[in-house]
Amino acid sequence: MALNLTIYKKGESEAAFTGVKTKADITGLKPGTVVADGDYEATNIDDTGTLDESDRASVKGWTVPKQKAPTPGDLTVTPTADGAEITESDPTATD
Repeated sequence: MALNLTIYKKGESEAAFTGVKTKADITGLKPGTVVADGDYEATNIDDTGTLDESDRASVKGWTVPKQKAPTPGDLTVTPTADGAEITESDPTATD
């Protein structure tokens, strides 16, 4: 018997997200979204069908963090006749 964590939106009968064992990911929310306590509910489902689905438990709320653009780095300054041209290496490049 293996239990899988399953997430429902409050008041809905169809699972919104199904996890594996003790972990389920809620995805697709926009940065800055505030999820209130109880907006989602969790159950355990026995994937063998031996046990009935558990009662629902309220999921504690959270706020989806806003993402920041990377801080400029590796800046190059090239003086010009009336100021300077500032360039940086590709900020989206990964190491």
